[in-house]
Order: sequence, then structure tokens, then C-alpha cells
Amino acid sequence: MPSLRPAKVIPMRFATSVEDQRIIDDCEGKAAWKRWGNYASARQWGTVREDYSTNGDAWNFIPHDHARSRAYRWGEDGIAGWCDAAQYLCFAPAFWNGADPILKERFFGLTNSEGNHGEDVKEYYFYIDNTPTHSYARALYKYPQRAFPYEELVRVNRERQSDPASFEYELLDTGIFNESRYFDIFIEYAKHAPDTTVIRIRAINRGPDAAPLYVLPTVWFRDIWTWQSIPLMPRISIQERRATMDVLQIQHSRLGSNFYFHAPTARELLFTENATNSQRLFGTHNGEAFCKDAFHEYLIGGRTEAVNPVLAGSKASPLYMETLAPGEERVWDFVLSNEIQPEDFNTGDVILKRREECEAFYRTVCAPQATQEEKKVQRQAFAGMLWSKQFYFIDVRRWMVGDPQWTETGRHQPRHNAATRNRKWPDLNLRAVLAVPDNWEYPWFAAWDLCFHTATFAMIDPDFAKEQLLLLTSEALLHRNGQIPAYEWEFSDANPPVIAWAAWKVYRVGQRYFGIADRDFLERMFQKLLLNFGWWVNRQDRNDSNIFEGGFLGLDNVSIFDRSEQLPGGGSLEQADGTAWMGVFALNMMRIAFELALDDPVYEDMATKFFEHFMELADSINRSCSNSTGGLTGLWDEQDEFYYDQLRYPDGRTTPLRVRSLVGLLPMIASEIIDQKDLEQLPSFKTRYDWFIKNRPVLARNILTTYDYGGKRRILLSIVGEKRLRKVLHKLLDEKEFLSPHGLRSLSKYHEQHPYVLDMEGGERSVRYEPAEAQVKLKGGNSNWRGPIWFPTSCMILDALLVYHRFIGDTIRFQFPAETGFPMSCGQIAHEIAARMVGIFVPGPDGARPCFGAVAEFRDDPHWKEYVLFFEYFHGDNGAGLGATHQTGWTGLVANVINHKYGYKL
Repeated sequence: MPSLRPAKVIPMRFATSVEDQRIIDDCEGKAAWKRWGNYASARQWGTVREDYSTNGDAWNFIPHDHARSRAYRWGEDGIAGWCDAAQYLCFAPAFWNGADPILKERFFGLTNSEGNHGEDVKEYYFYIDNTPTHSYARALYKYPQRAFPYEELVRVNRERQSDPASFEYELLDTGIFNESRYFDIFIEYAKHAPDTTVIRIRAINRGPDAAPLYVLPTVWFRDIWTWQSIPLMPRISIQERRATMDVLQIQHSRLGSNFYFHAPTARELLFTENATNSQRLFGTHNGEAFCKDAFHEYLIGGRTEAVNPVLAGSKASPLYMETLAPGEERVWDFVLSNEIQPEDFNTGDVILKRREECEAFYRTVCAPQATQEEKKVQRQAFAGMLWSKQFYFIDVRRWMVGDPQWTETGRHQPRHNAATRNRKWPDLNLRAVLAVPDNWEYPWFAAWDLCFHTATFAMIDPDFAKEQLLLLTSEALLHRNGQIPAYEWEFSDANPPVIAWAAWKVYRVGQRYFGIADRDFLERMFQKLLLNFGWWVNRQDRNDSNIFEGGFLGLDNVSIFDRSEQLPGGGSLEQADGTAWMGVFALNMMRIAFELALDDPVYEDMATKFFEHFMELADSINRSCSNSTGGLTGLWDEQDEFYYDQLRYPDGRTTPLRVRSLVGLLPMIASEIIDQKDLEQLPSFKTRYDWFIKNRPVLARNILTTYDYGGKRRILLSIVGEKRLRKVLHKLLDEKEFLSPHGLRSLSKYHEQHPYVLDMEGGERSVRYEPAEAQVKLKGGNSNWRGPIWFPTSCMILDALLVYHRFIGDTIRFQFPAETGFPMSCGQIAHEIAARMVGIFVPGPDGARPCFGAVAEFRDDPHWKEYVLFFEYFHGDNGAGLGATHQTGWTGLVANVINHKYGYKL
């Protein structure tokens, strides 16, 4: 099993705060400050890891209704949960309001087939604070005081599926929060020491009447005993009951020592086993007398016999019941520690001290010039990303075979059929703390999301950012053919190859801001990325034309068909974005080779290789596209002055797909500058470069530009030369096309009145601008690239604009907005677009944050309006949040954008 840390990395941040020192101490092995954290997922049910069905229907194999009764195989979930980095021991609070039909142990949401955009959590919770070592973390859950409307949410959203343009039916729409009849429940964690955590649960009644609240702070073990032999069964039992405190003893051989859970004296202590209730689910005999859902059965079902009278088990909880008057609050403090009698400290003092240290840490990270609202957004963006670190465990070979203990009439099928997903990845074997896109809606591995995560993590925890990138290219994940797995639902899909971009970004953050040039990290990344680059060249360019097909590439429905499936007529799709991403890959590999060559001249040869590869690729994409038979064609359309995907039929005919989308903007991002200094430091590369310019003039035309800047030569390598840049930027900056009041649309608004239609086998296919959810459902139907604003691609374009500005400075300007604005440099344009993107999250003149649309609570209510959600994407016209509600993963890039707005590099 791979270690939790793929390799030793060099800490990049100097100790400017107490939290900085913890990061360094953890990295250097002096103190395991990251051993405990919020690594428990918000949802384990409905994931591929837990799917042992014969039809691959993960959502229905373990649905929400099964989750409380069914022991998981590969991980655990809970509300604002906490666990060790190997997830042997977990903690999470559970609640009951006296009316719910289900004990609230986990968040509820709709499955992929039930939701408007796919997976859709239907609860309100917010991640407010977190530090990189999780020395302090705070979350808020808004728990209604009336019966939770499970059936209503499913029924109404299912009815609305017949009209894909209709709005989703949210929990607020049900009226359950009317009159503020809910509890604000704050969950805080503060580490007194690496193995001692103070936990505070604070509940406030926001409603007009007194209301009951049951609180169950639950500790339990992840089930490892069912599937492997362990020397001693883990147990939780009573250590002692004092006048003011109950102490539970926690024994697990893998934890290294006993742990203890200190809690205020409870009304009752409940114990059971983390075991499946087969009787309830399958009508078969239970292997254990006491099951996972015992606390639900005891409290709501009234079955006193459901809990273990011996007061021991693998799952335990004190039980508290309070009736809170209007506006009243209750506080419960707990301590989870490896000491039976922790050194004397006041829990409130620990929480206050860690909270102050958290404030001090972020003062060194956030741009000083940022407004208080922007700093608030940035803090919560970081918090959301840190709360989305979770324990992730999968051994594909074992998962595919199944476990012999499981029978067809029991919990799971023992074996998969030949059509099992991910069967081509038998060697993928991962157990690590992973930054996932969203710990409820996307609580699983996703490669290109993770690359964007590291760009933001580098600002606060560069050590973790590097670990994640090294993990992506480790033997645990990298296929023997060099492919990096895409995401859990289909490892073999192709996500954009942005890992070299991420590696260079993380390296440069360390170099610029922390004074550390970690070339060991860079070299290790480069060696593995050579394998991945080879996979792309060999597998995604079937015509050997330097124009790449790529396939899906994450842009779920930007095209007229699913780009990862077999195309009509047996044709292939030559992709402008696929080729652009490969251009970025080649240029970043060249730049990394430049850096490594400063210590080892051998890398000059590799720099030359990637330079020449880029030149070939750029020449190919810049040829004109046409409908002629045979011959070499590119992806530049002279008629529209834009880049388009091209459909190539088996007989050689080609058809450009004239859809003005991100596909045609992304060639901009393949741009890099070679300075005079680079040429002086790399004599071998300079010799080959000069030869290439002299002997390959056709390849160099419109691609390579020289410019005298301060008396020194500066060279721009870019797919999009100056002439075509003007044409592409005109569309990018046109508010009737891509430029939105809130950033950059993924599809031109031009297609709102002029949909693109193509007559193909099986009838007409069309693409229309849709600023919100897509009416056409492709690739699972859980996202929309036909108009909304997406942060990752927008940030890549901002990056490119800064490269162009570094090259041409203020000498060439472009009208912003196009046709109605003022001449601006590329740097000024990047700043203006960044300000529009940040504006999605900060209150406007009406006091509302555009991301929340017209929802009154988030505009007017002081108990709602201070908290921000980081949506998956945003309405192309009004900036309202869409898709997943907690996808801080790549929307967390807003933290970078805020700093960029004030002059810091992205």
C-alpha cells in the first residue's frame, strides 16, 4: 500500500506565523500536525468505490436510504467530520429535531438521475475557516426544526426534469426555513497538540418558539475487520464516568496508542457496531446483534434493544437533549486525545488561541489592499478547499474481484462482470488524503480539478500542493502506458493535460514568494510527465498531424455531441482545445527543462525537443480549415476568424464545427516567452533554436515573434500570433459574445439568436447559448459549458493575457469592451476581467452577492448573508451560482484572482 505521503518535499514557506511553523514542523517530521483533520467525506454513499452492482449503477446500489444502515467498504462520511489521515477513527456530530423521520447523520441530496444538473446536495452548510494543518477549523450547518422534506425534494425535482430550463427546487423553496425556524449549529475544531483536539458544538435557536434538539457527538471506527485479519478487534468502551465528565476509551491497534473521548456528562451513552443491518435492507440474518443504524432505531424508532446494553462497540455516542428558547444557545465542548488525563487546559482558551492564530496566518496570505468583503471571500475559499481534503481509498484490483466474505444475498455481489468500469486500471491503488472537487457532490478523484486546486493550495500550503502533484504521477495512479487517470467514474477518459502547468505554477510560487527553488520536486515531476506526454502524442493524434483529438476533455456539452463517444459516420474530431492544451503542455515542459538545465545541461536537449514539438503543433492548427477533400487542413477559419473543432470523415472530408466556444479561445493560452537571458544561459538550446529559425522558416511564420524590449531580445511563442490575436480578442471582449458582466462565458452569446445547426446521421444536432443549465444533457448531464462562466478556463485565459502583456506591454492596446469601450493593454484587460469575476461573490450596490441570485435570505438576513458558497459554474448573464454548491476545488481560484486584482501574480 502506498504511503500517505508519496515523497519527501521541501517546505517552501518561511515561518512568519505560528501556523507556518506547524506546516514546516509537520513536513520535516518534527510533529504530526496533519495527522488529524477534516478528512471524513460528506458523502460516501452513491460513489463508485462502494458500487459492487453488476450494472454500474452506483447511486442505486447504496442510496441515501441505505447509508444509515449499511457499513461502507472504502471510507466513511458525516457532517463536518474529523478523522486521522488513515481514517481508522472518525468523529462527526449527529442531530435530531424531534420531528425528522431520519437521524441526521449525513447530508441529504438528489442522485444523478433525480437532480436537474446531476448530483445535488439539498442542505445548507458553510465552511467558514480552516488552516493548512487543521489546527483550527469551523463550519456551520443550518438544521431545520421541522420534519425534513425528503420526499418533496425528490418528487418536485423529478417533475421539473421534463423541463430542463426550469429552476431546481431547493430546500429554501420548501418553506422549511420560514420564520427562521432552524438551528444554527457551529462545529469547531482546535488542536491543543498534534494528537489532542478540542471539539465545540454550538447550537442557536433562530426561530420564534422553543424547540428541542438532540445532539449525538459520535465516534466510530472505519470497518477494516470485515475484509482483513487484524490482531485485535477495535473497541470503544467506558473508561470512567465522573460527576461532570464521561470518558470513553478508544482501542485500535493501528492508532499506535489508546485514545480517549472526553465529553460533558451525558443523558445516556449509546454503543453499537459499525455493521450492516442486513435484516432491514435485504431481509437476511444480521451478522451482528447491534448494527450501524442503532442510534436511529433507538431514538426515532423507540427500540431500546437496538443499542448494546454492555456499553461497548465500534461506534459510540453520548446523547444530549436540550430545549432551546428563541435566540438561546447551547455549547458542548469535547476533547479527543491520546491521553487519558490531558494536561490541564481550558477548552475555550484553546479555541480562542487557535482562532487568533488562524487570523494571523491569513493576514500574511490575503492581499493587504483587498476590501474586507474580498478578504472574507478569500478566507472562505481557502476554508472550503481545506474542508474538501478527504481520506480517499481504492484498490481497483481488489475492488473488481470483490471480497469473498460477501455473498449475493448479503451486502454486495462477490464479483464484477466484464463490463465493469475502470477494469483497465487494475494497478491503481491509492490510500491518501486527497483534495477532492466537492466533498458531497464530487467526493472522488478528479485529475484536472486537482491540478487547479494546487494553484490555490500553493498560496497557503505549498508542501501539500506538491504532494498532490507528485501523487498524480506516482506509481499508485500513473498507468503503465503513461496515462494519468481522469476521474473516478471513468479513469480512462481524457482530461486536459494541465499537470505540467500546475507543477510549474507551484514551483514558481515557492520561488517568487518563499525563496525556495525546489528543483528536486520539479525534476521528479518532469520525468513522470515525459511518460504522460508520450501517451498523449501516441494515443490522441491518430492521424499523426499534430492536431489532437483528446475526446471529452472535461467540457461536458460544449459540442453538438459527446466528444468521448464514437462519432456519427465513424469520423474523428480534431479539437482546437485538445491541440491548445497540448501546446500548453509542450511549452510548460520546455520551461521546466529550461529551469532544470541550469543545474544539468542534459535538459537543454529536452527543452529543444519540446520547443520543436510546439512549433510543429502551432503550424498545424493555424492552417486554414476547409470542406475540401484530402490535403492538410488546420483549425483556423478564415471566414469567421476563429478556431473551430473539425470533424474528419474516414474518406478524408472535413467539416469545421462553427461553434464559437471556449474551444476557439483556448489556443490563446498556449503562449510562452523566451528571454535573452534564457538564450544566454542555454547555449546548446540557442544553437538549435537559431538553426531552426534559419532552416524551418515555414514553421516559424506567424508563430514566433521577436521584439526589442529594453535593448534585449524577447521571443514570444504562441499559437495565436499578433494578427489573429486581435481577431480572437475582439470576440472575447465583445459583450454580445464572450464578455459577461461577471467574467467570460463558455459559449458566445451570439448563438442565443443564431444557434449552430448541423445535419448529421440520425438528424439535426444544434448548439444554442444557454446561460444557466443546459437543456441538452450530455456526459451524465451534470454540467453545462454552453454559456455559463467557469473559473478554471477563465483563469487560464487571464494567465495568457499576462503573458501577452509581458511581451507587448502598453504598445498595443485593444478596445475593452469591444466596440464600446476604451483602448487597454492586455494587463489592464486581465485586471478588468478579474474584477468582474471577483464581483460574483461580493455584495453589489443592492447588497446582494450575484452568486446567490435573487434569494432573499442571502441578500437580507444577517444570519445568511455573511456566508459564501462556491458554485461549480455561474450564470453567463447575471452571475448566479449553478451546479455543485461547494465546489471550492477550482472555483477556489477566486482566491488567486483576488490577489491578482491587487498586483500579485496568478
